[in-house]
Amino acid sequence: MYSNFTLSISAKPWLLAFGLFVIVSGQTFSQYAGYSAVADLPSFRKEFSSKSASVTSIQSSFTQEKVLTALTEKIASTGSFWFKRSNKVRIEYVKPFTYLVVINGDKILVRDEQNENRFNTKSNKMFQQVNRIMVDCVQGTILESKDFSTRVFENDRAYLMEMTPSEKTLRGLFQTIVLTVDKRDYSANTIEMNEPSGDKTTILFTDKKLNTQISDAVFAF
Repeated sequence: MYSNFTLSISAKPWLLAFGLFVIVSGQTFSQYAGYSAVADLPSFRKEFSSKSASVTSIQSSFTQEKVLTALTEKIASTGSFWFKRSNKVRIEYVKPFTYLVVINGDKILVRDEQNENRFNTKSNKMFQQVNRIMVDCVQGTILESKDFSTRVFENDRAYLMEMTPSEKTLRGLFQTIVLTVDKRDYSANTIEMNEPSGDKTTILFTDKKLNTQISDAVFAF
């Protein structure tokens, strides 16, 4: 079901989770009204890496909106997100359906209202890519990724990173991934995933809590 961005992990891997990158264009695009290209990319990369390295955990609510080219209506869902360094992620949808994805090291759990599946990223290249991109985005190491080319923009309140896949498998899944990051703490505000088909998924993060204590039990399965 495409109303779920993490279901894309099994059908079309994403990577959200949320990223920034290396190649910056000197021009702005009309679709990013109010943003201009970052003038000093090396300073931005240094600051972003430093800020991200200081984040040991993230807890947040999110709202997701899925737009399908085959449908006129938008599909909305809500849930909660947890991250704990260095490689623990929990994404739990609660409305209008329940859906759970947990990443704990090399292991992934996917559970919906009827089924439960477990995977090991070491046995599947696609899952390795999904896991690596998700963790890189959250931990701030995405700037070193070879899987994307990136343009970085800014306004008074946020940075915007447009990531275009350069790796063959990812090009078949995403046209672009666009991440906006709050300038105050460099945490993700939104993630927009655009697929070659024209389908689009947008995730808005709210009530973010950084560096709070999260039990390992949250990621256990």
